[in-house]
Amino acid sequence: MSEGMQLDLKKPLDKMTAKELRELVLKQVPQVTGASGLGKDELLVQIKEALGMGGEAGSKASPYKTKILSMKAKMRSLRAARTEVAGDGSRKQKELLRRQINKLKKRTRRLSRAS
Repeated sequence: MSEGMQLDLKKPLDKMTAKELRELVLKQVPQVTGASGLGKDELLVQIKEALGMGGEAGSKASPYKTKILSMKAKMRSLRAARTEVAGDGSRKQKELLRRQINKLKKRTRRLSRAS
């Protein structure tokens, strides 16, 4: 569409957050419509198509995405349990929950790097 269009980016499109991509679309890429309702993956595809960069080649979803999301949901539930235990004063139970959360965080980071 617009081959000559140059964007002044501080970091690569793939590394930007969804919020940053929405701001980019609003300010510099008016061809993309409905940016407020799109997720990061869809925004990347739309921006790359608008700039003629080949939208599908760059946006490759992680094969571990569903596993990572389920781990993060488990972490949220463990954090809620930890706050409930915090009032009781059982230090051992709190420590066990903290360790479980820590292990899940490490696993999610490892999986995101692997993709």
